[in-house]
Amino acid sequence: MLSPTTERLSSTVTIDVVPVGHAISALLDGQQAAIAAVRLAVGDIDQGAEVMASAVRSGGALVYAAAGSSGLMALADACELSGTFGISPESIRIYMAGGVPADGYMPGDTEDDVDAAQAVGRGVKRGDVLIVLSASGTTPYALAVAESAKANGGTVIALANNPQTPLLDIADVPICLETPPEVIAGSTRLGAGTAQKAALNLMSSMMGVKLGHVYQGMMVNVVADNAKLIARAAGIVSRVADVSMPEAETALQKAKGNPKLAILVAKGVTVEAAGDILDAHGGHLGPCLQSLKPIQT
Repeated sequence: MLSPTTERLSSTVTIDVVPVGHAISALLDGQQAAIAAVRLAVGDIDQGAEVMASAVRSGGALVYAAAGSSGLMALADACELSGTFGISPESIRIYMAGGVPADGYMPGDTEDDVDAAQAVGRGVKRGDVLIVLSASGTTPYALAVAESAKANGGTVIALANNPQTPLLDIADVPICLETPPEVIAGSTRLGAGTAQKAALNLMSSMMGVKLGHVYQGMMVNVVADNAKLIARAAGIVSRVADVSMPEAETALQKAKGNPKLAILVAKGVTVEAAGDILDAHGGHLGPCLQSLKPIQT
């Protein structure tokens, strides 16, 4: 039986016996090949984004689970959702085999911990979405989480870097990121990890778009909880509402830091009315602004 692609020796440059410049170029080529693999999966990635958006709309949870470097990719994506798109942190759950490392040690044997994985899966209920990752597509932890979650009524989005693998077979939304053999054989933190990170970025970003948290390329549901983000939010309000920065800052204060509300407030409505308008249009700012036009004479 042939070994999976993620375990094979690469036919490119042997980086430990060539000049440094050639070695780094080979590593970079591997990263670029990984990104090319993501492009082939854009349809499935968009399907995953729609499933995630539907879960958020209905009050379901987004549950990320993986082992090893795949877990780190999941962690990076999940932790950004609240600040970037204003997704409630209570609706986001993150599980890494063995737990999120607090230091530089990430034991490998935890990816075989099926009991812990099944416990995670049992916590994924109908209406929730499990986003599970495994470069090989055969990691016991990932398989057990997916099987348990699906049996419990959850929807499973799975990312794997080998085609026709058990994890993809389990998934409701299988996303195959068929990356070539790693330049350092088996080191899936390289190309496979890059492809996973990019795919997760695309999927969660498109989820944000579908939820109405992006308007004209701006993150209009950003959580402004530091000086930089407060300034960014004020700039967004100023630009979209076409008001001065002081006016934008005042609107943000009235809206308690919520940029969408602040934009509507800056256009002349009360905070309460702004909330009603947003609710009426599913949180999408464009239709809200269109609805105000007839009264702006």
